[in-house]
Amino acid sequence: MIFRKTGPRALQTAMAGGLAVATAAILSGAGVAAQQTAASAGLHTVHVQGNVYMIVGDGGNVTVQIGDNGVLIVDSGTAAQAPALVEEVKKLIGSKPVRWIVNTTFDADHTGGNVALRKLGQQIVAGNFAGQVGQDEGAAIVARQEVLDLLSEPGENGTDTVAPSDAWPTEAFTEAHDDFFFDGEAVLAIHAPAAHTNGDSMVFFRRSDVLSTGDILNETSFPVIDMKHGGTINGVLHGLNQIIDITVPDHQEEGGTLVIAGHGRLCDEADVVDYRDMVTIIRDRVQDMIKRGMTQEQVVTAAPAQDYAQRYGATTGPWTTTQFVAAVYQTLKPAPVPATQPASAKGKKG
Repeated sequence: MIFRKTGPRALQTAMAGGLAVATAAILSGAGVAAQQTAASAGLHTVHVQGNVYMIVGDGGNVTVQIGDNGVLIVDSGTAAQAPALVEEVKKLIGSKPVRWIVNTTFDADHTGGNVALRKLGQQIVAGNFAGQVGQDEGAAIVARQEVLDLLSEPGENGTDTVAPSDAWPTEAFTEAHDDFFFDGEAVLAIHAPAAHTNGDSMVFFRRSDVLSTGDILNETSFPVIDMKHGGTINGVLHGLNQIIDITVPDHQEEGGTLVIAGHGRLCDEADVVDYRDMVTIIRDRVQDMIKRGMTQEQVVTAAPAQDYAQRYGATTGPWTTTQFVAAVYQTLKPAPVPATQPASAKGKKG
């Protein structure tokens, strides 16, 4: 059998009962020793596969890679849950130092624990520089340049910055991806342009075969499109297709490459395909309405996301279905054509 990444989920239809059991085993850790730690202030830990674990709580999902070289953490949750997250991480990693923190976005629910987690580790400094720089500064923080720019902007009061300087990335990349070798496997931070924001990244652990997506994939809601910071619906779709290009399903089984979403449950490729198809359908509906000359108010009233709203929508809270549809409209509508100035008449020669 050949899996087609653009085709329907025939396997899910044929084996729905078996897949439900398999999914429950992945999420609950049934049959695998030490997959979950005891709940701590609403946090709990799931062993994903290989060197990689997922810590789930009220903020964004936190990814933890553990190996002989130390610990790498993807995203750090909210500032409010930082003390509990530190305790949960300590239970998981023991005395191993945190070497790297990778931020997939600048949002406070993904960077709020940077300062607290950074204090759990040391940067890796080799040669004659060991003991001179890096080690006393805590773990290194890696992110896109846009994340550094946003976290270091002046805050609302005009004096302080959006985040304290200890929370800023110490290493910012501007290329399409950043890669390094850590804990026995290649680690790739891959940029997804203009998706949730203009500074989103996903992190792929090649040997463990786990992909941590940040808010490029938000399994609990419609995509959050932060237009103020460069987010677009087509960028989200491009990012979801990047995820699908990287992931490989296990033959005739749930599994293969496992995907840690920014929020929500553990996923595999088929889950991402379903989510991508949903977003594509809504994007195409709105695009068609725009071509027919409908206004934003008319598009929102037409409810192009209605058949998915029970699963992903909300009528209250920080990201409602109405806000999502409006953002899709705004990032798809053609840019206004500048008014042309009439040509000035040339004077006649006498």
